[in-house]
Amino acid sequence: MTAITCLPMVYIRRAAVFLLLAAASCAASASGVAVQVSDSAGNPLPDTVVYVEAESGAALPKPLKSAEIEQKGLKFIPLVTVVQVGSRIDFPNNDRVRHHIYSFSPAHKFDQKLYSGTSASPQIFDKAGVVVLGCNIHDKMVAYIRVVETPYYGKTDAAGVVRIDVPASGKYVLKVWHYNMAGGQPQEQPLALKAGDALATATFRLALKPPAAEAAL
Repeated sequence: MTAITCLPMVYIRRAAVFLLLAAASCAASASGVAVQVSDSAGNPLPDTVVYVEAESGAALPKPLKSAEIEQKGLKFIPLVTVVQVGSRIDFPNNDRVRHHIYSFSPAHKFDQKLYSGTSASPQIFDKAGVVVLGCNIHDKMVAYIRVVETPYYGKTDAAGVVRIDVPASGKYVLKVWHYNMAGGQPQEQPLALKAGDALATATFRLALKPPAAEAAL
C-alpha cells in the first residue's frame, strides 16, 4: 500500500485511465488496441499520432474523413491532425486578422494568400508523410499534419491514451509518431489480432528532442 500511495497522482490517474479503457473495451468484445504513450521520463504524451497498418502491405479500405484546422487566437487549432491519404482539410480563419498559411513539406506544398473567414480553398492531402504548417504573417503559428495510408488511426488524449478499432483479424504493425520525437521516424510494434480476442494493449516511450536553447538577451 505504501508503494502505491507514494506514486505521484499523475501516474495513478494515467494507469487508471488506461486500465479502465481496456476493461470497458474487453466487455464490449471489440477488436483493436488500446495504446499508452509517454515520454522517456514516463510522463503522458498527448497529441501523439497512433495508427495501424497491415503487415502484408495489403490494401486497406478508404472511408475518407474530412478534417478542419482553424486559425483562432493566432494559433492553428488543433496543433496536430491525422488524416488518411486522399482526405480533405479545410482551413477557416476565425481570427479578426488575416492569415497567409503555407507548407513547404514534400508531402504537400501549398500557399494560401492573405485571407479571412472561409475563403481559402480546402486542400486534398494525397501523399503520406508529415506536413508542417506555418503563417507568413505570424511566425509563431505552427501545426502538424500526419497523413497515413490506413483508416485505423487516432491521437492520444491528455492522459497519453488512445484506442484504435480494427474490424478485421490479422497481422498488423502498430506505429506511433510525435511531432517532437527524436529522430522523427515512427516507432513501431507488431500487432496480431484475432476475432473474439480481448482488446490488445500496447505501451510506448518516446525520446523527445531537447528544448530549444533560449535566445540570448
